[in-house]
Parts: sequence; structure tokens; C-alpha cells
Amino acid sequence: MRGVTDDARPQDAPLLDELMPWSVAPLRFGRPWIVAPDARTLRTRWDRLVAAEGAEREALFRPSRARTPASAVAALPGQRTGTVRFARETGPCPAPVRVAPGPFDEQWLLPDHRLIDTARPELWRVAGGPQLFAVEQRYVPGAAGPALLVTAALPEGRSPAGRPGRIRPLFRRPGGHEPNLAPGLLDFLGQRYGQEVGARDWLAWAVAAARPSPAGCRVPLPADPEVWAAGVALGRDLLDVQLRGVLSGTKPRLPGGRRPYVRAAVPARPTTMAYDSEDEALVLDGGRISPVPAEAWEFRVGGARVLEQWFAHRTAPAEPGSLEAIGPAAWPQEWTSELLDLITVLALLGAREPERAALAARAAEGAAVLRAAGVLPPPARSRRPASVLDHREEGPEGQFALL
Repeated sequence: MRGVTDDARPQDAPLLDELMPWSVAPLRFGRPWIVAPDARTLRTRWDRLVAAEGAEREALFRPSRARTPASAVAALPGQRTGTVRFARETGPCPAPVRVAPGPFDEQWLLPDHRLIDTARPELWRVAGGPQLFAVEQRYVPGAAGPALLVTAALPEGRSPAGRPGRIRPLFRRPGGHEPNLAPGLLDFLGQRYGQEVGARDWLAWAVAAARPSPAGCRVPLPADPEVWAAGVALGRDLLDVQLRGVLSGTKPRLPGGRRPYVRAAVPARPTTMAYDSEDEALVLDGGRISPVPAEAWEFRVGGARVLEQWFAHRTAPAEPGSLEAIGPAAWPQEWTSELLDLITVLALLGAREPERAALAARAAEGAAVLRAAGVLPPPARSRRPASVLDHREEGPEGQFALL
């Protein structure tokens, strides 16, 4: 899959940073054992940790500058977790929540602020419901892949290339209220293209038209309303595939009735992943899955193959005796199901990459038009989180936080 480089579009295209002004830096989990591909593993790790005492608990915890078992920390917004110092914690495991620690890779997280180095509470306050998170992918010279990914799960926001991007919620308030867009942008687009434009319409266009650049992700705009309509339609399809059919209510499927199947069972502990281009097969040691279109295998983000990253996150060796070493005894069936779904998603996105490239060539306007209309630059207040504190949040040791 070939990506569209910054050279393919005009430098005057507005930056995503101007169009979606409020952004948040990536989360920093701090300790890998609080994230796992399955919730059962997290509960087992928690039980092992709270059963330990003293020096053993501290060693298993893996202290950092930001968090130790003695840290006093407020609860995460919307999460019912303890706020006593973790050194004294003896309670049950909090309910794991879905997160996206990597592109197209949803896993589970222990949503306990005492365990997370940098949790970004402002994101937790607006998560859930109709909220979507646009994750800007940092520019990597010569690297193929999309400049903008969207997820409904709370994203960690880090890139496989090691370059952190920015997380941009679509809405500034819970419940899908107040789009995180430059004030006046939606009205301007509606008048320009002769139709009502909603926040998701704009996000669909951005997913279809966004291009990487050294200055950040850019989103050019077209002069022709027909190009806008075509781009929004393409973007809606891409969004729905990225979100696994959440918008349409239909699970993504390959055209022509094709569907990846397990042709040979995945072994209990696969250690390698390879691609057989002649048979369109994904090979996991002795396991074999096909058909796997080449677009799925070659799909990259930040220059890294998504399938290889997904596999590595589930098979990387862990230090014996650590909490990270606690996991399934054998490759779970649900991982195979997730892999089959991921293959379909990547194949569909990769197959439509030429359409995205063609769209870029037809969208040639941007920042100057928006400046002339008074939409840019956005006001400073739009870069700050909205005040969404409609209830008190619990601080350390059960006290209420002073906000």
C-alpha cells in the first residue's frame, strides 16, 4: 500500500491543529501489565498483586517517578475505583475498559488512576456515548499509511514509529455536544457547499482527505461541491470500516463473498508471522489463514505493518515472574476471531487507498479561504477543554477533589 505524501497537495491546506483546536497529548500508561488483550488476564494480574505485600508488592507494581504504591491520586472521571494508597489496596479488581493502545488494536485497561502514569483525565470526562477520537499520526518521511485514524475506544495515542501524535475528541462535552471544531467552520462549509454539514460529515471528509506533512496533518478543502460530497461519502465508508461497522450497524465484509478462514489451526504459542503472497495466506508458525489480500498485509501506519504490530503485542516474551508474564496458557479463540476481523478491515481500507489519493488531487484550497471568512485562526479558548464538571470527583483517600 502506498501512502499519499505531503508533496501531493498544496502547502496552504489548513492544519488539523487549526480545524480541531482542542487536542491532548498521548496517554502514558507507565507499566505494561495494566493493559492486556483480554480482560481475564487483567483480573488475574490484579489478584496476584493485591495478594502480595511489602517489597514483593512494590516490585510487582513497577514503580516510576509518577506512580508508586504510596502515590496519592484522585479517581479517574467516570470510574468507580479506590483512592486509598495502593500499598493498602485489598479490594476487588475494577472493571476493565476498552482502549486502543495502537492503531487498529483494541485491548483492555485497568482504569485505575493509581496505576497510570499520565491518564489525561480531560479525555475520560468526555469519553463514551457518541464520542469519537481522531488520532493524528505524526509525519514520518517516506512512510506509507493514513494521516488520521479514528476510534471510539480511548486511544493511547502513540505511534508505531515512536513519534507521538495528538488526540482530538470530536466533541468537547459528553453526549456529543459542542463539536471540537474551529468556531464557524460548519456554518462556512454548509454555505459553501449548499447543504447542512454536521460534525461527523466534517470528520468523514478529514479521514478521506487528510495528508501528512512535516508541520502536521493537513486537511485541504475542495472548491467543487461535488468533490466535497464524494469525499464525505468516501470518508463515511472509511470511518465505518475503522469503527468495525458501528455507524452502519453492518460488520465489514470483503466484496465478492470472500472471507478469511482458518485453513490450519493456529498453534498454542505461535512465535512468527509471515505472508505467503502466492496463496494469499497469513502463516503463524504452523497455522494458516486465507484468503488474506495483499492490501491487508501491506497496510502500514507510521511505516510499520499493522498486522505485525498486532501480533507482536500478543506474543512478545515477558520477564519471568512479572505481572506481564501472566496471560493465557494458549492462543485464545477470540484472538483468532479478532485477527480475522482485522484482516478484513485492513483489506477494505487498503483497497480504497487509490481513491483517497485521487481525492487529494481534487482538493486544492484551504487556509486562505478560511482566514478570509474569519474561521481561522481559532480563538484561544477553543484550544482549552470545556468545563464539563457536573458532579464532584473523588480525590485521594476518599476526599473530594478540588477542581
